[in-house]
Amino acid sequence: MVNAVQCENLSFAYEDTLILKDISFSIEPGESVGIIGPNGGGKTTLLKLIMGFLKPTSGKLSLFGLPPSKAIHDVGYVPQAMRFDKQFPISLYELVLSGRLSRLPWYGVYSKEDYEVVNETLDLLKLTPFQHSAFGNLSGGQAQRALIARALVSQPKLLLLDEPTANVDAKAETEIYTLLKELQGKMTILMVTHDLNTAIDQVQRVLCVQHTLISLLPEQVCEHFALGLYHKPLLNLPENNQKERP
Repeated sequence: MVNAVQCENLSFAYEDTLILKDISFSIEPGESVGIIGPNGGGKTTLLKLIMGFLKPTSGKLSLFGLPPSKAIHDVGYVPQAMRFDKQFPISLYELVLSGRLSRLPWYGVYSKEDYEVVNETLDLLKLTPFQHSAFGNLSGGQAQRALIARALVSQPKLLLLDEPTANVDAKAETEIYTLLKELQGKMTILMVTHDLNTAIDQVQRVLCVQHTLISLLPEQVCEHFALGLYHKPLLNLPENNQKERP
């Protein structure tokens, strides 16, 4: 079986600044994996490498046995809603439909199937009542679900999410996590999060990224961090309490 993601001895540096050093891991098809680590530790860089936006300084990275640049149509990406320009004049429906752009024929006309997939996805995410609303007028939770819908209509094998519940209320957070649970096993899910409880409750495995990388099962996370490893940056303690744990 070909792994969804295969990373071997990968390193990446911006000029003279080393971001990731000799990391190796694999993710099986259908697996749900969380990525945690401090700001600046390399989480976003790793996502960009997986999407093919960056190339490794050394080492190898493949998606479903292919270089990222050749597997990009199998990848769906969900950014934080706050990073999306809400002033852009586009309706929720148009935004979600744009997730089918990679499947357009040379003459650039959406098919009946495209519209059917979008309508089904809007129903799945309970967004149909808001389909004609301007994206900029949506609540934080609605906007985040719209971005998830845009990724899902491309029917990806690998779904990447960058802090999918950042800046949403508790109700929206619950709805998003419920959806991700329903998607487990149907596609490979890789989710960046700062929330250790999320890492423990929502995924099958956790990748801890802090320039290097270690892989843990959710039940190992608390025990591991109790040892002090990653403790200071991940817990984001107040300045006067940021002391190394024994």
